[in-house]
Amino acid sequence: MATLYLASGSPRRRELLTQIGVAFSTLAAPIDESVLSGEAADLYVQRLALAKAQTGLATLSNPADAVVLGADTAVVVDGQILGKPVDQADALAMLQLLSGREHQVLTAVALANGQRSDVRLISSAVHFRSISSSEAHTYWASGEPQDKAGGYAIQGLAAVFVTGMRGSYSAVVGLPLCETAALLAEFGIPCWQALSESRHE
Repeated sequence: MATLYLASGSPRRRELLTQIGVAFSTLAAPIDESVLSGEAADLYVQRLALAKAQTGLATLSNPADAVVLGADTAVVVDGQILGKPVDQADALAMLQLLSGREHQVLTAVALANGQRSDVRLISSAVHFRSISSSEAHTYWASGEPQDKAGGYAIQGLAAVFVTGMRGSYSAVVGLPLCETAALLAEFGIPCWQALSESRHE
């Protein structure tokens, strides 16, 4: 079986891969995450996920038996991509924009090895209740929004803002597990690996 590498520093993505019983190592794959002029949000997240996977593969000294996973998530409102907030004012503006309405969360997952690469795109919709100014300030002070796309974490304190969602919960967290498992299987990497090993003992 090929060795899987996760090209991400995200603890959420590490937890999600572990959740489905996949063994992996992590590696750094720094890329320029700037949005290209006129680039649509769906193309942006797919381009970044592929770039992370391919950049990660290029850092390996022996990539022959390796598969690298890259992923990217963007929160989108009115066609505008909300990345990670640069400061408190940016985060508060994002929360105000998300307050009392539905937004889109796009997550792309990509795999690359020495022969090929592939990417999947998942779109989910999340609806927030109205968020007061004092709540937004308190939420920022918690530290949670600082490294999150869109300035919030659905699996964390921001769960109290969510009135409903359509799509993949794990994709909103950062990695669409159903689609990731299917893509890994295409590259010869099963999920539930410990269960598979115990069945063959």
